[in-house]
Amino acid sequence: MVNACLYSGGKDSTLALHKAVRMGIKMDLLITMQPDRTDSYMFHHPNTRWTKMQAQALGIRHVFSTTHGEKELELKDLEETLIKNDVTLLVTGATYSKYQADRIAKILEDNNMESVNPLWHIEPLDELNELASDFDAIITSVSAEGFDESMLGKRIDKEIIGKLQELNKKYGANMLFEGGEAESFVLDAPLFQKRIEILDAKKEFSKGRGTFIINDARLAQK
Repeated sequence: MVNACLYSGGKDSTLALHKAVRMGIKMDLLITMQPDRTDSYMFHHPNTRWTKMQAQALGIRHVFSTTHGEKELELKDLEETLIKNDVTLLVTGATYSKYQADRIAKILEDNNMESVNPLWHIEPLDELNELASDFDAIITSVSAEGFDESMLGKRIDKEIIGKLQELNKKYGANMLFEGGEAESFVLDAPLFQKRIEILDAKKEFSKGRGTFIINDARLAQK
């Protein structure tokens, strides 16, 4: 029996992992799906190679699996990874995306695996305030109206939360980025035994879309 977390390294999967542990679930494995393409329907793309360092910080075994990122076929890649690793319970960071939640639920049901979704329909401000208070999560990509280059690499704090509220009112932006507005990466969290320190990074921004790329990082004492 293996309890796993579908882990992108972003705010949702990291917070879901923490909430699952608080629920008394012993986490045995982190599974990161790395899509070959940046427009995967299911999986996070920027900086996923650094999930290996996050797993070290957490002290949890980690599996890194690649997928071509093609619609529906990437689900088969996920299913094969779950079966190969004898997963019996999967924690996900799903919040509101029915597309993702339904497809993962079908895989788990077909294979008699249990689903745990601690963030499902969480109040956006509740999540963001918890992140600002207890986590060090940065924005690593932007791709929606109102989301600009200045946000790349910024920590999700009270200031960023205020900006997200403004963007929500002005453009209808999803504050948890469920519409693909942005992506994130966690540098430190309550369960991390060490924090991640970025040594080198760069911003790429063009035509309203941008990415914060981590080139080098290390584990540091907290």
